[in-house]
Amino acid sequence: MQFEWSDGMTVCCKPYIAIIGDVKNSRKIPNRNEIQTKLRTVLDELNEKYKNEIASNFMITLGDEFQGLLHSGKFTLDMILTIERKMYPICFRFGIGVGEICTTINRDIPLGADGPAYHMARAMITEIKQSENKNKRTMVHMKIWIENQNDINMLINSTFSLCAAVQSRWTERQREVIYNYLDSMESQRDLAQRMGINQSSINKKLTTSHFYTFQNAMETVTHVLKDIEAYRYV
Repeated sequence: MQFEWSDGMTVCCKPYIAIIGDVKNSRKIPNRNEIQTKLRTVLDELNEKYKNEIASNFMITLGDEFQGLLHSGKFTLDMILTIERKMYPICFRFGIGVGEICTTINRDIPLGADGPAYHMARAMITEIKQSENKNKRTMVHMKIWIENQNDINMLINSTFSLCAAVQSRWTERQREVIYNYLDSMESQRDLAQRMGINQSSINKKLTTSHFYTFQNAMETVTHVLKDIEAYRYV
């Protein structure tokens, strides 16, 4: 199977974006039932909000794992970052695979769907775990593999690693401001008023946390991923 971007390359079939999420250190979480219930709620909200982008709904498949299947890459990172924000301080690994699905796709239940997209997403989860075992200080928690796009894969995964390094240095207060800012999309002035602090404090936390660098990098990756929906049949 061969994929191309929207600049005139040919493809043999429509690619899908498979996402597998895996809870880190799930056995050490004391209130696992509560976390699972909260995760199910977050996934249900994503299924409703992005229903036009989803080929097969996000669903918990194991106690500490979930998966979903997308038609396009336009909102892939929005969904993943939303899960991270809503579920914090629970940490996840995310494997993203772009490729073919060889079986019938059930919109309501992702179980049973199979193909290279899921195989690659699973392989990315495995790579992240292997990286953690080799280097306890690794910053990798999200990886992607797009079939036949090795150079793009390396660039995106390097960007993910750098963004994870930025995130790892956020203080709890910086993270609180950033997550509120992303969830509400308010102006700095309105956010400051709601949080009961000065606007200058909001601006300082967004700046010193390198949030805008992080946001820029993620938007650049999204610009690349959104072209996945431009693939066509031959």
